[in-house]
Amino acid sequence: MPPWTWKLPCARRTRLSLSGLQLVPVGALISLLYLFYLFVVPQLLRLRLRTDLSWYDLGLYGFGPSQSYVSFDYESPIVQISQWDAGCDPRYTFLAPRGDSIAHPGPMILDAEGNLVWTKHNWETTQDFKVQRYRGQDYLTYWEGGEIGSRGYGSWYMLDSTYTQRYEINPVGNYGGDLHEFHITPEGTALVSIYDPVPADLTSVGGPALGWIFDGVFQELDIETGELLFEWRASKHYPVNSTFEPLGRTGRTRESAFDYYHINSVDKDEDGNYIVSARHLHAVSCIDRNTGAVLWTLGGKLNDFMDRSDGAATDFSWQHDARWHANSTLTLFDNAAHSNEDVGESHGVVIDLDVAAREATRRAAYYHPQQMKAVSQGNVQFLEEDGGRVLVGWGHSAAYTEYTADGQPLCNVHFGASAWFTFGRVVSYRAFKDRWVGHPQNPPDAEVVGDRVYVSWNGATEVTAWRLEVWDAEDFDNEAAFEVVAQFAKTGFETEIEIPSDLESPLFRIAALDVDGKFLGVTDVLQREQEMNLPELLNLHNWILGVAFVMAGGGLIAGLYRCCCCCRLFRRCRPRFNEYQLVPLGEDDRPPPV
Repeated sequence: MPPWTWKLPCARRTRLSLSGLQLVPVGALISLLYLFYLFVVPQLLRLRLRTDLSWYDLGLYGFGPSQSYVSFDYESPIVQISQWDAGCDPRYTFLAPRGDSIAHPGPMILDAEGNLVWTKHNWETTQDFKVQRYRGQDYLTYWEGGEIGSRGYGSWYMLDSTYTQRYEINPVGNYGGDLHEFHITPEGTALVSIYDPVPADLTSVGGPALGWIFDGVFQELDIETGELLFEWRASKHYPVNSTFEPLGRTGRTRESAFDYYHINSVDKDEDGNYIVSARHLHAVSCIDRNTGAVLWTLGGKLNDFMDRSDGAATDFSWQHDARWHANSTLTLFDNAAHSNEDVGESHGVVIDLDVAAREATRRAAYYHPQQMKAVSQGNVQFLEEDGGRVLVGWGHSAAYTEYTADGQPLCNVHFGASAWFTFGRVVSYRAFKDRWVGHPQNPPDAEVVGDRVYVSWNGATEVTAWRLEVWDAEDFDNEAAFEVVAQFAKTGFETEIEIPSDLESPLFRIAALDVDGKFLGVTDVLQREQEMNLPELLNLHNWILGVAFVMAGGGLIAGLYRCCCCCRLFRRCRPRFNEYQLVPLGEDDRPPPV
C-alpha cells in the first residue's frame, strides 16, 4: 500500500458510486428541460409579443396597472390610450373590470381620458354594466352573483342617479339569474338569460342516452311586478348535434351538464320577435314572440341565409352580443376563437339582412390593430343611431376601440398589459359609452396630509371646481362662519390642494361647485395638521416612554446577539466525526530507509 494513504475498505464501491453520481446532474438537467418544455413553453407561446409594444403593454407596470388614492379607499385602472382622434366619443365609458390583477372588481365609470368617475367594490362577480332607460329615467344596471365555469347564479340590479338601488330582478321559477344578459326593452320589460340543467339524450354527440344538458333559456319579465311574460327553451327547437362544442367529459351528471347551446344575448326586432345568440351553435336566431317557433337562423349548421359576402356574413363563430338595429341590420362580436389554440382573429361585424329573400351581406368589420384574439366575452355598440361610429369591447382582452363606420380605428384604449391578454388577468364582459349624471348622497371625501388636502367625490359627475373655506367663528352650525379663501379647478378623480400657510384658523372645509359655480356639496370639517410645540417636546411623560422603548429595543438586540455568539461557540466546541479516519502505518508498511 502506498505510504500515507486513506484506508477505504469500500474503495471499489465508492468509485462505482461516483461514476453513477456523475449521471445525476445530467438526469436532473434533462428533467428540468422537459418540465420547462411541458409547462413553461406553452405559457411563453401564449404571450402576444410584437415589436411595437410599449412598456405598459409588456407588463412592466403590472398586468393590470392601477392607481390608488389618498381620500378614497379603492383603486382604479391606469389606462393606456395608444391612439386618439378628435372624433372619439367624449362620453363616459362603462366597464366591470375583474380578474386576478384587479384589486377591487366591480362596476366602474371612466371619463374619456381614463380617469375614474365612479366605482362600487362588489365581492361577487359583476358583469354587463351599462346605462339603460326605464320609464323615462336612466339607470345603472349590472348582474352580480357567483360564477361557475362560464355561467352565473345571481341577480340583476338597477341603481338611480344617486347610486341608490331601486330594483333587484330575479327570474321566475327555481332558477338563478345568469350573468350573460339583462336587456331592458323599449316597452319597459326585461329580457334575461338562464342556464337550466335538464336530462337529455346525448347519443348523437357520442354521449349517454340518459345525459344532461344546460338548456339555454330566456325570459321576458315585467320589471315593476316581476311577472313572467314569455319564456323560451332552446332544447325544444334545436337538437343537441347542432352544436360545435365538443362533449368531452361533460354531460354525465347534472353538475357537469353539457353546454351545447350557450345563450349569451337576447334582443327584440321592430316586430317584437326575439333575436337570440347561441355561442356554441355559431348561430343567431329569430324567435316568434307568440309561439316561440324559430323564424330563421343565421350561421351555424342550420343556416337559412345565402351569404352575399363570400361567407363573411355567415361564417362567424363563438360569437357574442347579437343586436338588432333599424333596417334589418345586425351587429355582433365575432370571437372567432374558443381557446388559445384556435387561429381565428376576433372582430366586430355589421351584417345587413334581407329577411324575406334570406340573404345576408357583411357591411363592415372592425379589427384591432394588434390582431386581437378574445376567446370569450366582447360586444359591439353603435355610438350613433345611424351606425356611424362604432365601439368594440374586446371582452377577455382588456381593451376597447372606437371606429369609423367603414372600420378605421379612431381611438384605442387598454386597461391591461396587452402582451398578457390571453392569460385573462384583466377582463370586462362588455364595454359601453354613454351619458350619465350622478348625484351621490354622501358628502365628498377629503384627507389632510401635511400641508395638503386631497379631495374626491365618488360618482359626482357635475363637479368642476373645489372651494376652500376656512372657519372663523365659534358657531359650527352657521354657514356664514366659513369664509371663502380660494378656489381650485377639479383635476381627475382626486384633486390635490395646497393648504395656505396663512390660514387664520386650522379648521376648514372643501365645497364642490358645478360649471356655473353652484354649490353641490361640502366635506366634513377638516383640521390642518399641527406641528408639535415646545411644551409637548418637553413633556416628561413622552420622554420616559421614548427612553423605555429605546432600552427595550436595545436589550432585545443585545440578547439576540449574545444568543448567536453562544450558538457559534457551541458548534465550534462540538466533536467532529468522520467516517474517513487516518490509519497509522505498521512496521511492515513503513518505507525503507534512504
